[in-house]
Amino acid sequence: MSNNRKETTEPQQVEALSLEQQQELLEKFDIESNQRNPQNFMKYVIYGGLLAFSLFQLYTAIYGQFPAQIQRTVHLGFALTFVFLLFPLRRNFSKKSIPFYDYILAILSVVIGSYWVINYDRLVRSLGKLETLDFWVGLFAVLLVLEASRRAVGLPIAIIAGLFLAYAFYGPYMPDFMAHRGQNLESLVNLMFYSTDGILGTPLAVSATYIFAFLLFGAFLVKTGVGEYFNDLAISVAGKLVGGPAKVAIFSSALQGTISGSSVANVVTSGAYTIPLMKRLGYEKNFAGAVEASSSTGGQLMPPIMGAAAFLMVEFIGRGVSYWDIAKAAAIPAVLYFAGIWIMTHFEAKRLGLRGLTDEEMPDRKEIFKKLYLLIPIALIIVIMMFGVPVIHSALYGILACIIVGFINPDVKFGVKEIFDALVDGARTAVPVAAATACAGIIVGVVVKTGLGLSLANSLVKLAGGSILITLFFVMIASLILGMGAPTTANYVITSTIAAPAIIALLAPDVPASAAPIIVVLSAHFFVFYFGIIADITPPVALAAFSAAAISGGDPIKTGIHSAKLAIAAFIIPYMIIFSPALLMIDVTVWEIIWVVFTAMMGMIAIGAGIIGYWYRPINWIERIILVAAGVAMIYPESLSDTIGLIVFGIMFVIQYVTKNRENGSKVAIS
Repeated sequence: MSNNRKETTEPQQVEALSLEQQQELLEKFDIESNQRNPQNFMKYVIYGGLLAFSLFQLYTAIYGQFPAQIQRTVHLGFALTFVFLLFPLRRNFSKKSIPFYDYILAILSVVIGSYWVINYDRLVRSLGKLETLDFWVGLFAVLLVLEASRRAVGLPIAIIAGLFLAYAFYGPYMPDFMAHRGQNLESLVNLMFYSTDGILGTPLAVSATYIFAFLLFGAFLVKTGVGEYFNDLAISVAGKLVGGPAKVAIFSSALQGTISGSSVANVVTSGAYTIPLMKRLGYEKNFAGAVEASSSTGGQLMPPIMGAAAFLMVEFIGRGVSYWDIAKAAAIPAVLYFAGIWIMTHFEAKRLGLRGLTDEEMPDRKEIFKKLYLLIPIALIIVIMMFGVPVIHSALYGILACIIVGFINPDVKFGVKEIFDALVDGARTAVPVAAATACAGIIVGVVVKTGLGLSLANSLVKLAGGSILITLFFVMIASLILGMGAPTTANYVITSTIAAPAIIALLAPDVPASAAPIIVVLSAHFFVFYFGIIADITPPVALAAFSAAAISGGDPIKTGIHSAKLAIAAFIIPYMIIFSPALLMIDVTVWEIIWVVFTAMMGMIAIGAGIIGYWYRPINWIERIILVAAGVAMIYPESLSDTIGLIVFGIMFVIQYVTKNRENGSKVAIS
């Protein structure tokens, strides 16, 4: 850790987790971190191979990509090879050595990755007619992708992909509304590996370009000390406020989320410091864990990077939508999300009478603000994307800026070795993402080939009786369930393929989906995107909350319940987006945006006070119900409801302010 971190933590005597403890938690809750660390010569082979992976991706980013099938299969081959070298067959198997069968699978992965390179001209001319060797190579490719995704991402996504393959094969035996003519094994292999609609489809294409480039950018940010600086900056800005440690966690996690695509990784790295600090200053352990879990999960919603799924959104929506359009549209919803958590932690701190950090516990602000130059790489990416620079080139410029910043940051050791280490770390992070996107491609391929997406969308609308609210509720439940068993990228691929069309059909019933207004399409995709992400803090399977509970010593389920309450905005904002697309800042006036944001923010204050049970003073159950109702009315985008909500809000504010100093027998506990 940097010297700067030591100066920040030592005066506060916060018992932060050691790096070893953080790694143990990551391996327990984040399957992508459960990797081998061989100590023999394979250590150097893996290092060199991952370095080659990054150099290949950088070369094609700078000089242009190879034909799609070659670019994607080489990317896939690298990823599969390192999945079998890095991830054990089972999580509790030895991580010190690699068994013989994984060497065999790694060699097969190399064959898969080079097959299109060697046979490109013949395969293109074959027009889908497979030779015997082609068939077996394609079949092994499908099986290896399923096993690689199981190891690197988790069993649920492999099961889901397997069920979709079974559906493609047994189509004639399905119920009427899902029936299709079916695919034989050869046509299925052809679709999956010899077309760009299956494994080599859009999800893997995005992984092989944008996602890899930005994961590499994130690795360079960590090496140059920017990740450490986020915590220091957050303490300097929010540390002295009421309940400062919780607000530090919110601010820090929002910043960390710009470079992290994993809620669990964000919880462990940021929460290792903030959770003990919150507990020391009086926050109950379950609540302290919940603050970190909800904030870290929301990091993937924060522009400009927003994790890997946002890059997929650009490709899935198409129609000229740029990544900057997505980032801009996500800005207000992300601010509202973090504002909701901030508001509730503020009320909780006031309820408990918690203080902020003292002057002695604060770092030297002047020294912290002198290092604002560390944020130059992120600021540069935002600015150049605003001016229309392609996303992948933006990432390259960001990496270059990181290297420059690394050399001038006196708090970190940065040289050629650190540059190589960053390249290796970026590739290591990209391996499970590539496995997940390849597996998601299987699902997309089946949906496209069988027409399942349209069938399910129509069935969903029919089941909901044409009601938009009921349809949205069904889509929300489906996204949350899928998010519990699949990473954000795969979850978004599935829900955007199957569920989003149902929302589009209801919002634009008189036109085909391909001709629906772009604001409708964006609203539908953001809806499933949000609920896929917050599955990480939604019990019973809430990995971000569970990892936070492991740090705080709290109860995982109670921490998950608190997390869901703090993130109540995330359950409201997607509905706001559907009914008030002004939040996405597309085809609206400045005054419309201001009004929507103002009423939504007032609504979040009312809901936050009602849920916590404190505003200027403790409030009783009747007042809490009134405040929550007023908050919902202000959030609902309709003039009459806004007016009623604001009037009730104003009355409650006056009552609270006038009676804030009266004696109250007991404080209202958190429900």
